Amino acid sequence: MKLLIINGSPRKKGLISQLLRIFHEQAIASGIEVTEVYANDLQIKPCMGCMTCRSKRHCVLPEDDAQRVLTLIQQADAIVIGAPCYWGNIPGQLKLLFDRIVYGMMRDTPRFPEPLMQGKKAVFISTCTTPFPFNILMNQSHGAIRALREIGRFSGWKIVDTIERGGTATHPQLSPRDISKCHKAFRKLCATTI
Repeated sequence: MKLLIINGSPRKKGLISQLLRIFHEQAIASGIEVTEVYANDLQIKPCMGCMTCRSKRHCVLPEDDAQRVLTLIQQADAIVIGAPCYWGNIPGQLKLLFDRIVYGMMRDTPRFPEPLMQGKKAVFISTCTTPFPFNILMNQSHGAIRALREIGRFSGWKIVDTIERGGTATHPQLSPRDISKCHKAFRKLCATTI
Protein backbone atom coordinates (compact mmCIF):
# COMPACT_ATOMS: atom_id res chain seq x y z
CA MET A 1 0.00 0.00 0.00
CA LYS A 2 1.19 3.52 -0.80
CA LEU A 3 -0.07 6.38 1.35
CA LEU A 4 0.17 10.02 0.30
CA ILE A 5 -0.24 12.70 2.97
CA ILE A 6 -0.91 16.23 1.73
CA ASN A 7 -0.44 18.90 4.36
CA GLY A 8 -2.34 22.05 3.43
CA SER A 9 -1.21 23.96 6.51
CA PRO A 10 1.53 26.59 6.36
CA ARG A 11 2.40 25.76 9.99
CA LYS A 12 4.68 22.73 10.09
CA LYS A 13 4.26 22.42 13.86
CA GLY A 14 0.58 23.35 14.00
CA LEU A 15 -2.32 21.10 14.89
CA ILE A 16 -2.93 19.89 11.31
CA SER A 17 0.72 18.87 11.09
CA GLN A 18 0.49 17.08 14.45
CA LEU A 19 -2.65 15.20 13.37
CA LEU A 20 -1.06 14.19 10.07
CA ARG A 21 2.08 13.05 11.90
CA ILE A 22 -0.05 10.41 13.65
CA PHE A 23 -1.03 8.99 10.25
CA HIS A 24 2.60 9.12 9.11
CA GLU A 25 3.84 7.28 12.22
CA GLN A 26 1.07 4.67 12.01
CA ALA A 27 1.88 4.05 8.34
CA ILE A 28 5.60 3.57 9.05
CA ALA A 29 4.82 1.24 11.97
CA SER A 30 2.52 -0.77 9.68
CA GLY A 31 5.13 -1.12 6.95
CA ILE A 32 3.25 1.17 4.58
CA GLU A 33 5.15 3.29 2.09
CA VAL A 34 4.35 6.92 2.90
CA THR A 35 5.08 10.18 1.11
CA GLU A 36 4.29 13.58 2.59
CA VAL A 37 3.80 16.80 0.64
CA TYR A 38 3.59 20.30 2.14
CA ALA A 39 1.40 22.49 -0.06
CA ASN A 40 3.20 25.67 1.02
CA ASP A 41 6.56 24.26 -0.13
CA LEU A 42 5.27 23.71 -3.66
CA GLN A 43 6.17 25.99 -6.54
CA ILE A 44 2.94 26.21 -8.53
CA LYS A 45 1.86 28.86 -11.00
CA PRO A 46 -1.80 29.90 -10.78
CA CYS A 47 -4.36 28.36 -13.12
CA MET A 48 -5.24 30.69 -16.01
CA GLY A 49 -8.71 29.23 -16.47
CA CYS A 50 -8.05 28.60 -20.18
CA MET A 51 -9.74 25.16 -19.96
CA THR A 52 -7.26 23.75 -22.50
CA CYS A 53 -6.28 20.99 -20.06
CA ARG A 54 -9.82 19.62 -20.23
CA SER A 55 -9.42 18.68 -23.89
CA LYS A 56 -5.62 18.28 -24.20
CA ARG A 57 -5.27 16.25 -20.95
CA HIS A 58 -2.28 18.32 -19.81
CA CYS A 59 -1.69 21.83 -18.54
CA VAL A 60 -0.38 24.43 -21.00
CA LEU A 61 1.73 26.11 -18.31
CA PRO A 62 5.35 25.01 -17.89
CA GLU A 63 5.67 21.91 -15.73
CA ASP A 64 6.03 22.62 -12.02
CA ASP A 65 5.27 20.92 -8.70
CA ALA A 66 1.59 20.50 -9.61
CA GLN A 67 2.39 17.72 -12.09
CA ARG A 68 4.77 16.08 -9.61
CA VAL A 69 1.99 15.92 -6.99
CA LEU A 70 -0.50 14.65 -9.57
CA THR A 71 1.88 11.74 -10.27
CA LEU A 72 2.10 11.03 -6.52
CA ILE A 73 -1.71 11.04 -6.26
CA GLN A 74 -1.99 8.69 -9.25
CA GLN A 75 0.52 6.28 -7.66
CA ALA A 76 -1.07 6.34 -4.19
CA ASP A 77 -3.59 3.80 -2.95
CA ALA A 78 -4.76 6.10 -0.16
CA ILE A 79 -4.62 9.83 0.49
CA VAL A 80 -4.86 11.81 3.73
CA ILE A 81 -5.32 15.55 3.35
CA GLY A 82 -5.18 18.00 6.24
CA ALA A 83 -6.21 21.62 5.86
CA PRO A 84 -6.94 24.37 8.34
CA CYS A 85 -10.06 26.40 7.70
CA TYR A 86 -9.52 29.70 5.89
CA TRP A 87 -12.78 31.64 5.51
CA GLY A 88 -14.84 28.44 5.61
CA ASN A 89 -12.67 26.79 2.96
CA ILE A 90 -9.25 25.23 2.33
CA PRO A 91 -6.12 27.43 2.15
CA GLY A 92 -5.38 29.03 -1.21
CA GLN A 93 -2.14 27.14 -1.92
CA LEU A 94 -3.93 23.80 -1.52
CA LYS A 95 -6.81 24.98 -3.72
CA LEU A 96 -4.27 26.17 -6.30
CA LEU A 97 -2.76 22.68 -6.41
CA PHE A 98 -6.10 21.04 -7.15
CA ASP A 99 -7.08 23.74 -9.65
CA ARG A 100 -3.94 22.97 -11.64
CA ILE A 101 -4.36 19.17 -11.72
CA VAL A 102 -8.09 18.87 -12.35
CA TYR A 103 -7.44 17.36 -15.81
CA GLY A 104 -5.70 14.37 -14.18
CA MET A 105 -8.40 13.83 -11.59
CA MET A 106 -11.58 14.05 -13.68
CA ARG A 107 -12.54 14.19 -17.35
CA ASP A 108 -15.24 16.39 -18.80
CA THR A 109 -17.94 14.55 -20.72
CA PRO A 110 -21.05 15.87 -22.46
CA ARG A 111 -23.18 14.93 -19.44
CA PHE A 112 -21.30 14.53 -16.17
CA PRO A 113 -17.63 14.63 -15.17
CA GLU A 114 -15.93 11.23 -15.26
CA PRO A 115 -13.78 10.45 -12.18
CA LEU A 116 -10.25 9.33 -13.05
CA MET A 117 -9.17 8.25 -9.56
CA GLN A 118 -11.57 5.39 -8.86
CA GLY A 119 -10.41 2.99 -6.15
CA LYS A 120 -8.42 5.46 -4.08
CA LYS A 121 -9.35 5.86 -0.42
CA ALA A 122 -9.21 9.18 1.42
CA VAL A 123 -9.36 10.73 4.88
CA PHE A 124 -9.84 14.49 5.28
CA ILE A 125 -8.89 16.55 8.34
CA SER A 126 -9.66 20.17 9.13
CA THR A 127 -9.17 22.46 12.12
CA CYS A 128 -10.32 25.97 12.96
CA THR A 129 -10.39 28.44 15.81
CA THR A 130 -14.21 28.49 15.95
CA PRO A 131 -15.25 26.35 18.95
CA PHE A 132 -17.34 23.18 18.67
CA PRO A 133 -20.20 22.90 17.63
CA PHE A 134 -20.07 26.25 15.86
CA ASN A 135 -17.14 25.09 13.70
CA ILE A 136 -19.68 22.74 12.08
CA LEU A 137 -22.86 24.82 12.36
CA MET A 138 -21.18 27.91 10.90
CA ASN A 139 -19.45 25.92 8.12
CA GLN A 140 -15.93 26.67 9.28
CA SER A 141 -14.01 23.37 9.55
CA HIS A 142 -17.11 21.87 7.96
CA GLY A 143 -16.66 24.21 4.98
CA ALA A 144 -13.08 23.06 4.47
CA ILE A 145 -14.19 19.42 4.67
CA ARG A 146 -16.99 20.19 2.19
CA ALA A 147 -14.43 21.59 -0.28
CA LEU A 148 -12.22 18.49 0.10
CA ARG A 149 -15.26 16.23 -0.33
CA GLU A 150 -16.04 18.01 -3.60
CA ILE A 151 -12.53 17.31 -4.89
CA GLY A 152 -12.72 13.71 -3.72
CA ARG A 153 -16.20 13.08 -5.10
CA PHE A 154 -15.42 14.39 -8.59
CA SER A 155 -12.14 12.45 -8.59
CA GLY A 156 -13.81 9.18 -7.60
CA TRP A 157 -12.14 8.78 -4.21
CA LYS A 158 -13.88 6.76 -1.51
CA ILE A 159 -13.92 8.98 1.58
CA VAL A 160 -13.62 6.60 4.52
CA ASP A 161 -13.49 9.21 7.30
CA THR A 162 -13.30 12.91 8.13
CA ILE A 163 -11.96 14.61 11.24
CA GLU A 164 -13.02 18.11 12.25
CA ARG A 165 -11.51 19.92 15.20
CA GLY A 166 -12.74 23.30 16.37
CA GLY A 167 -11.57 25.58 19.15
CA THR A 168 -7.87 25.59 18.34
CA ALA A 169 -7.41 29.14 19.68
CA THR A 170 -8.24 28.06 23.22
CA HIS A 171 -7.08 24.42 22.93
CA PRO A 172 -4.14 24.36 20.48
CA GLN A 173 -2.69 21.05 21.69
CA LEU A 174 -3.58 17.50 20.69
CA SER A 175 -6.07 15.84 22.99
CA PRO A 176 -6.39 12.11 23.67
CA ARG A 177 -9.65 12.28 21.69
CA ASP A 178 -7.86 13.77 18.68
CA ILE A 179 -5.28 10.99 18.78
CA SER A 180 -8.00 8.36 19.10
CA LYS A 181 -9.87 9.77 16.09
CA CYS A 182 -6.70 9.60 13.98
CA HIS A 183 -6.01 6.00 15.01
CA LYS A 184 -9.60 5.04 14.21
CA ALA A 185 -9.48 6.79 10.81
CA PHE A 186 -6.15 5.11 10.00
CA ARG A 187 -7.61 1.68 10.81
CA LYS A 188 -10.60 2.39 8.56
CA LEU A 189 -8.30 3.52 5.77
CA CYS A 190 -6.24 0.35 6.02
CA ALA A 191 -9.26 -1.93 6.39
CA THR A 192 -10.70 -0.67 3.13
CA THR A 193 -7.40 -0.54 1.26
CA ILE A 194 -5.26 -3.54 2.14
